Amino acid sequence: MTVFSEIYGTYFRITAKILEKNITSEKEIQRIISENGFRDSLLFLPKKLIPQKDRSDWGFLKYGSDGKLRRTIKNPPLRILTLLQKSWLKAKLLDPKIRLFLDDNTIFRLEDALARINPLYDRENFRFTDMYNDGDDFGNQNYRAVFRKILSAVKNHEIIDINFVSGKGKNIRGRFLPLKIEYSRKNNKFRVYCYAMKNGIPSGSGIINIGRIESVENTGTVYGKRIDMNEYFFSRRCEEPVTVCVTPQRNGVERFLTEFSSYEKTTAP
Repeated sequence: MTVFSEIYGTYFRITAKILEKNITSEKEIQRIISENGFRDSLLFLPKKLIPQKDRSDWGFLKYGSDGKLRRTIKNPPLRILTLLQKSWLKAKLLDPKIRLFLDDNTIFRLEDALARINPLYDRENFRFTDMYNDGDDFGNQNYRAVFRKILSAVKNHEIIDINFVSGKGKNIRGRFLPLKIEYSRKNNKFRVYCYAMKNGIPSGSGIINIGRIESVENTGTVYGKRIDMNEYFFSRRCEEPVTVCVTPQRNGVERFLTEFSSYEKTTAP
């Protein structure tokens, strides 16, 4: 069963975005495709959108007398949700994690718009056997506030002050540059990868469980240098890797790869 139609796929969304304006240009089309498409999208998609002499394009645009591109349809394309899609969205609203990314006003408007829609599923329909029971409290107001400040800092490359409790119960306060937020399905927790900052320069790397963070304060300082995540993860490697011999008994190989799927590894015969 397909929940979302292909009309909401990448190429349809790109085309719809281009057709939002009555007048556009080849340069604008290429920019939209580059920002929203795949690496190879620029190889063929512009030829389908920009009018071709052999009429091999899709016919959505035509050149006007002024040389500008105009859409051939009267109105921009509408996005219509099916009942199944609305039902799926209603189910997603029941997930407390979604409130970390949407504010209360947006949640209220969505719940009001979907008030008469039954959710596609309930959380009680699922039983998770491989998840710890001490997950983060995603509904806690302080947790939500902390999460959003960190998410904003990640997007804007902002250095922030974080006060948190370590795994050993030690209260730590420092200045950090958040790089990436990661969700652990097994632990049902969010954690943030970050650099510890000293005088505006990275002095070490670390991972902080967001549930252990008590407060976050903005500094207004943006880190202007390019951030290389590969370099970050490489800096956290041990000097010597761990070598593990796995036998096939009782599906040992499959179970091992599943259990350690989030870890970097190489295999050898």
